Formats: sequence, structure tokens, C-alpha cells
Amino acid sequence: MSAAPDTVRWAGLEGAAGARVPLLAYALLALLAVALFLPGFTVVPPFDRDESRFAQASYQMLESGNYVDIRFQDEARYKKPIGIYWLQAAATALTGEADKAIWTYRIPSMLGAALSVLLTAWIGARLFGPAAGVLGAVMLAGCVVLGVEARMAKTDAVLLATILAAQLALARLYMRRDEPREGRAAAVAFWIAVGISILVKGPLVLLVSGATLAGLALWERRVAWLKRLKPLMGLGIVAALVAPWLIAIAIQSKGAFFAESVGHDMLGKVAGGQEGKGLPPGYYLGTFWITFAPWSFLTLLALPWVWLHRRSPAVRFCVCWIVPTWIVFEAVPTKLLHYTLPVFPAIALLTAQALLDGFARTAEKPRRALLYAAAGLGTATWALLAVAIAVVPWMIDQRIAWAALAMLPPVLALYVWGARLVVRGEGWRGAAAALGAAAVLYAATYALVLPGIDGLWISRSAAQVVSAVRPCPGTTVASAGYSEPSLVFLVGTQTKLVNGEGAAKHLLSDRACALALVDVREQAAFRTALEGVEPKPLGEVHGLNYNNGRRISLTLYAAPP
Repeated sequence: MSAAPDTVRWAGLEGAAGARVPLLAYALLALLAVALFLPGFTVVPPFDRDESRFAQASYQMLESGNYVDIRFQDEARYKKPIGIYWLQAAATALTGEADKAIWTYRIPSMLGAALSVLLTAWIGARLFGPAAGVLGAVMLAGCVVLGVEARMAKTDAVLLATILAAQLALARLYMRRDEPREGRAAAVAFWIAVGISILVKGPLVLLVSGATLAGLALWERRVAWLKRLKPLMGLGIVAALVAPWLIAIAIQSKGAFFAESVGHDMLGKVAGGQEGKGLPPGYYLGTFWITFAPWSFLTLLALPWVWLHRRSPAVRFCVCWIVPTWIVFEAVPTKLLHYTLPVFPAIALLTAQALLDGFARTAEKPRRALLYAAAGLGTATWALLAVAIAVVPWMIDQRIAWAALAMLPPVLALYVWGARLVVRGEGWRGAAAALGAAAVLYAATYALVLPGIDGLWISRSAAQVVSAVRPCPGTTVASAGYSEPSLVFLVGTQTKLVNGEGAAKHLLSDRACALALVDVREQAAFRTALEGVEPKPLGEVHGLNYNNGRRISLTLYAAPP
């Protein structure tokens, strides 16, 4: 199942499954990934809530020198293991950035996303050949959801890289399962990847790799090759990587880490929808058109090809990677858009190989109908996404974003052209046009449109107002009615998240230096608690809290002289 020579000779990617991707191709993929992920990387303010919580907890590690415990202000943060905090703290320390900046905490995510692109190419070359590996890696780099995760200081991009390292080792063992070699190196690599992944986000890697192995075993009724994983040796490797910190945090937290991370966070997501994220099965299928855009319509075209080639070991491996894990995520009530990201590389590789094969079918008429339907759906989804980005500035700030309007014609024209090329049978040229549309959309969105929507970044505006009027170097701000983690990250670890009465008490406790940031909903309680003292207004901040959909109107106060 190798790609047609005329489609890949231009890139030097000839070769069947197992052939190596040239080093130059890896270098170009890395450059492509950085080019796609870099726009907006340093200028988009910290997102709420997860990114700001992770970044603030990592900052407090550097601030306190305690690299075992995990804290957000004075609250223990035991939902996730230590790995991502170590990486973020190390990245920030290595940059030497004097000022607290969110981009330094995003570096592990950027590197994790870029490494995931390279690992996808490697896996694809082993399964299908270098051409499919590189094209699948390009698709992963260009999809919406990885672009988002690459710019956010949290676990998921790094987690994806660790899962792909484990899947690469599994793919090597599986594709050589009939060879007499023991495959010890692949087994060691697998268990090292599992151990690192557990340190980053717990046992999710075991779901993906375990589901892949279970699917293959059930499909083929063969399990003898699984002995090459050497599970007893693997448990020792994982224990050596994970146990030291687990023992340290168990002692530090007196067992609270396990109760919070396993009992509350993991099992809570399985039992019910956490944080209002409970959604019915089918959610990920419905949102796939956005999360895997601009390639989702190509995946629809690839489905008949996958069915025709289901007996191919490479296709079988990818199907067993995707389907069981996807079913689990659809069944779990708690759903977030990025949860299915660990199976996107397999989807990208199947889509890439199908495209290189020309989406070969047995009947021409059904093929043409599917081509037009898929291209139409993909174009409509992409157009809605691009228009939505252009409309958001008006919805929040009542302001026309000229950069968003300027990017619409090239983004839509490139995508329509790409869809038309696919319908005409020029699949790889169509993919190139779609990638161009994605690159323009992401550059405009992240570098120009999003940072310019002031009403979306309430914490940034509040921090700017506080910085302009801060009466003392050690001024502490009390915020009443607005308690998003990004405010703590941008204004300071000592920021107090209180109600109106608490803000008044804070203001009166240190009239020379204290500041209070009060939302309009807390104004009555704030003024009542001041007992006749008239606070001095220093500035106002207005915007939309996108976490709960509420309009926020904050006033910054100081005590009167």
C-alpha cells in the first residue's frame, strides 16, 4: 500500500512501509510546525481556567523552591501529576525571563506539539511508507485542535508526544510480529514512554495503548507477540520513573494527592460531567468537523478506502488505535474538545494514505457523490469557522476587526480551491491549498484578532490598570465578583479572591497600599461593609467572562487618604 511514485518523487519520499523518512523531511516538518504554532504564541494572554492554573502553580514552584508539592496560591492542586509543572518551571528558568510572562510556560506545549508531528511521520513511515507519514504529519500539524493545544500551557500537547512515543514502539513490535527478533529495544522504549506519560497526566496512555492492544488481540485472535512487551520488566521501568515522586507526594500530602487525582478528578469524570461539561455520546463525532479541520472532509472520503483495506496490518493497527479509545471518550460524560486528540495522528495517517491512493473505490458514481458531499460539508464548516472568528470582535467589543475581514477572502478562496482540486482527483495539491488556508487563518486569528479583543481578556485589562496606579511595590489586590485564575497569574500570587465584604475589609486594613477590584454585582455589599467610607475609584474594566457567559464590570478602588 505505498503511494504512487508520481505523487511523492518530488519530495524524495519514495518507499514502502518500513522505509525511513529523510532527515531533511523531518527538518522541514519541524519548521512547518513552528511556523503554524508560533503566531500569537507570545501575545495571546493567559487562558482561563486550566492554562492559568498550571502556569501559576509552576510559577509558585520557582517562587517557593518546592518541586514536590503543587499549589495554586494556598490551595493544593492535586488533580494532575508533577511532570508538566517540572517542564514549565524548567522552561521558564532556562529562558531567564525576568518578568512573569505566559509564553515561557507554553514552551513545553509548543515542543510537545512539534515532537508529536515528527513522531506521527515516523509512525506513518513504519506503517505505510514515508509519503503517508509526512503527509499525515502535515495534517496533524495543521488541524485546529493541535494548534490550540500548542499555544496553551497545560498537559495535552506534551501528553500527545508521550502517547505517540508509546504507539511508535507498539507499531514497530506489531509490524514485526512474525519476525524472530525479540524487540527488546522497542519494549524498553514503550515502557519509558508510559512512565513519562504517567508523570505528565496519569494513566491515560494505558487507555490508548491498552485499547489498541485489546482491539488487535480481539480482531486477530493472536496474543503471542504481546509477550515481546515484557510486562514484568515494564512494570519495573515504570516504577523506577514514577515511584520516587509518588512516594514523596504521598508523604507531603498525607495521601490527599491520590484521593483528589484518582478519587475526585479521574473517577469524577467517568461518573458524571465535571464543571458543567457533561455531554451525550456523539459529541466528538459532531465536533470532529471543527477539531480536525481543515482535513475533516478528507477523512470522510477516506472511510470507504479504510473499509476496503481493513485486512492490511497497518490499517488494522490504526483502526484499533482509534475506535476503542473513541468509544470510551464518547461514553464518558465529561467531554472537552481536545480529549480525542490522542487518536488524531492515526486518523491523519489513514486519511493521508487514502488520499495518496486517490481514495480508490470500486464504483465511480458513489465515489463522485461522496466527493461532492464531503467537499461541500468541509467548505461550509471552514467558512463558518472563519466567519465566526471575524464576528467575535464585534460581538464582544462592538468593534470591527479589519485583520479578520482581510483574511476572509484568501482563507475561503484557498479552501474552496483545495476542495475543488480534491474533487478533480488532485488530492495532494488540494491538501496543500487547504494547508495554506489554515496557515493564513491561524496567523491572523492568533497574532492579530484574538489579542486585540480587549473585552475577552478581563484579567489583562485589570492587570494593566493595577500596574498603572499601584501605590506600593507590595500592593495586594482583593477581587470581589471576579475570581478567574488568570487574574492571580497576572496580578500576583497574593491576590485575594473574595466577596464584596471581604474587599472592603481588605481595603480598610491597609489604607496606604491596598487596592480592591469590585464587580458591579458586589458593589452593594462592598459599600455596606465600608460603613460610610467613600473609596477612591482609580479605573474601570469591562468585558465578557467566557467561562460563564457573564458580562463583567469591574472598578478598581483605593482607600481615601
